Amino acid sequence: MKSFIVIGLGRFGTAVAEELYSLGHEVLAIDSSESAAQAVAETVTHTIIADAKDEAVLESIGVRNFDSIIVCMTNIEDSMMITLMLKELGAKYIIAKARSSQHSKMLKLIGADRIIFPEHDMGCRLAHTLSSRRALDFIELAPDFAIVELTLPQSWVGKTLAGVGVRQQFGVNVLAVRRSSTEVVVSPQADYVFRQNEILIVAGENKKIQKLERQS
Repeated sequence: MKSFIVIGLGRFGTAVAEELYSLGHEVLAIDSSESAAQAVAETVTHTIIADAKDEAVLESIGVRNFDSIIVCMTNIEDSMMITLMLKELGAKYIIAKARSSQHSKMLKLIGADRIIFPEHDMGCRLAHTLSSRRALDFIELAPDFAIVELTLPQSWVGKTLAGVGVRQQFGVNVLAVRRSSTEVVVSPQADYVFRQNEILIVAGENKKIQKLERQS
């Protein structure tokens, strides 16, 4: 079990806090709005109604004792101020939500360890899945590298992973094969035989994944 602080309980912050808690982690949620804090009181470990821009508040909760802190403030100045104070107080790992590329650069300069663009990331995922006839989901790990969920090419049914030569032909790695909603084969072996209606989870460069997407 890991410990997290989520600062800012808008839609994004609330979703992060509740999901982390549902996965079995300790979650401390902070917001200056009493109604926002009360809304998640039953779905996180602890809530605090306080202004996270107050350094005394952050110091009192011992931010350095948590594994990660997620700053989900919508106001750019607030997110930068809180990130800077967290860094100065010795926070181990700071994840900050950015609203623009310029905002992202500033957050990195003042000490954020990871920057997230929820709207941008979701937009990219949607655009990619809409533009492909076989992609079911798309997660960008770098500008030219991603993990993609694809429907199995019909021509692969009954063949082995080695027989298809996925890495040799397409230059991507098959991370897992989803047989059903409850059955997933992680890191399938070379002699794994593909079945009808299976879903591939592959990782690789975008241009190589696109080549695989064109496979019938």
